[in-house]
Amino acid sequence: MPADAPGPIVLTTDFGLSDPYVGVMRGVILNINPQATIVDLTHQVLPQNIRQAAFVLGASYRFFPPESIHAAVVDPGVGTQRKAVCLTTPAGIFVAPDNGLLSYILAAFSPNLSPTAGPAAIPPSCAAFELSNPQYQLQPLSSTFHGRDIFSPAAGHLSLGVPPQELGGPLTTILFQPPPFPFRQGSRLTGEIIYADHFGNLITNIAATLLPIDSMIEVEVKAINIRGLSVTFHQDQEPPGPTPIALIGSNGYLEIAVPDGNAAHLLAAAPGDPVSVNLSP
Repeated sequence: MPADAPGPIVLTTDFGLSDPYVGVMRGVILNINPQATIVDLTHQVLPQNIRQAAFVLGASYRFFPPESIHAAVVDPGVGTQRKAVCLTTPAGIFVAPDNGLLSYILAAFSPNLSPTAGPAAIPPSCAAFELSNPQYQLQPLSSTFHGRDIFSPAAGHLSLGVPPQELGGPLTTILFQPPPFPFRQGSRLTGEIIYADHFGNLITNIAATLLPIDSMIEVEVKAINIRGLSVTFHQDQEPPGPTPIALIGSNGYLEIAVPDGNAAHLLAAAPGDPVSVNLSP
């Protein structure tokens, strides 16, 4: 990545916005590179929810320029023996704790990964390095805020054109946590809610590619049956009412929504709750 054409630094955390943590990360980056472009993807990942962060990052990275630097920090193991890593890919550079947060990224470039959790080989089109060089960290190193002391400095220096290999030694594997994939039994496909957005829309792990285009389906969530897929949030509802609908969201996954309402509140639904699709109602 040429130093005169740095990509944006994209932040993803579970820090929320009521505390100073995100602001401090941005300050560290700007101290290193005052010209850095910083984009906040989200700071509202559920606390310590690595699976949700991995999904959000995996569904979003492709919308950024390929020279982007993604600093993703959802790190319940901060200060332990877990590694801090830099993964370079054809679609961007990712700095994150080695706790499975980069699992969707690994899967995108290595489709034949084992379905079991554990160390996964770095795909041939990628490279990985441990963020271990103290020259590119804040000192003294905190045991509780690596977002400030390790990941922000790494992103800032990368945006100045520092080669990833200078941040630490090469890695041959990083941790892979298989994303929760839907499973099929007969005509029933069962997945789960991964994420509830600001509007209360319930995003599932059921990709549109798993659903037949020309068939009527029935979606079941929290003992509520929804027949058919809507195209928009207000389709066939004039005026819209507090009735759940199912549709394919902008990220390509099945969603449950309530027009002009909040599906998460109405259904008392949350990440981890099952969602079933009857493909032959």
